[in-house]
Amino acid sequence: MNKLLSFEALMVLDAIERRGSFAAASEELGRAPSSLSYQVQKLEQDLDLVIFDRSGHKAVFTKAGHLLLERGRMLLTAADEMIADASALAHGWELDITIAYDGLVKVDTFFPLVDGLAQQSKTRIRFQEEILAGCWEALAQDRADILVAPAPSVAPPEVKTQSLGTMDVIWLAHPDHPIHKHKYPLDPLIRKQYRGIAVADTARNLPPMTYNILDDQPLLTVGSMHDKLQALKAGLGIATMSYCHAQDAIESGELVVIGDDPVQELELVIAWNRSRMGKAKSWCIQHITSLWNKQANH
Repeated sequence: MNKLLSFEALMVLDAIERRGSFAAASEELGRAPSSLSYQVQKLEQDLDLVIFDRSGHKAVFTKAGHLLLERGRMLLTAADEMIADASALAHGWELDITIAYDGLVKVDTFFPLVDGLAQQSKTRIRFQEEILAGCWEALAQDRADILVAPAPSVAPPEVKTQSLGTMDVIWLAHPDHPIHKHKYPLDPLIRKQYRGIAVADTARNLPPMTYNILDDQPLLTVGSMHDKLQALKAGLGIATMSYCHAQDAIESGELVVIGDDPVQELELVIAWNRSRMGKAKSWCIQHITSLWNKQANH
């Protein structure tokens, strides 16, 4: 015969432990103390366990009883979460949403979304840095629901894109780097003499891409845009970065812009698959666009 454990019984054990006595637990649950005692005794018989040690003046949990209580609370919490998730889905809010962004974009740009979305729903939000081809692969393979990245040459037909404006990308090196001594430091023949620093493409299946790296140029590859910034500060090579990432290092003198006219403008877009539109996805698209508009106006 299967030994069944009801959620009602687990709630009784939880109330007894929290309130400190059968009497106080019965008051909280709106039941007679005798009813609770009977249910606990019946549970002990059904499970063939001693849940309470009744040898003293007050019944206390046995080790087996404590284990049942602790694991039971995990089940009660999981049940509450399941009900909350089902309710959220029923009302059109996704359980989770992933916002991917090209490493050129600073993650703290998205931080205002966290509390804003929390005020609307219980949707769990994830920020995910992607690099180069990995950005669009993440969207295509549903590893991301929304993407903020430089505009592609051609967007897939199922993907909707919307311009967010432009981003400045600049050439940088340590103040003591020898590239600064050249009259035309950004000439490819000059750049080729010095080690480039790049962040590894995060694509898993697509061929990896490189950006502003020349054939036969010495290369250091790192794992994130933060690591790239640290490598530049250490004088290990030259690289491009978005101005927003490098601004503090430039103003502090840790990095120096290479050349007289090093700025490249990239168009940034927000992109998403037209299908599977939920309320959290729609809310985030609208508010990411608003965030960029506010930044552009400051």
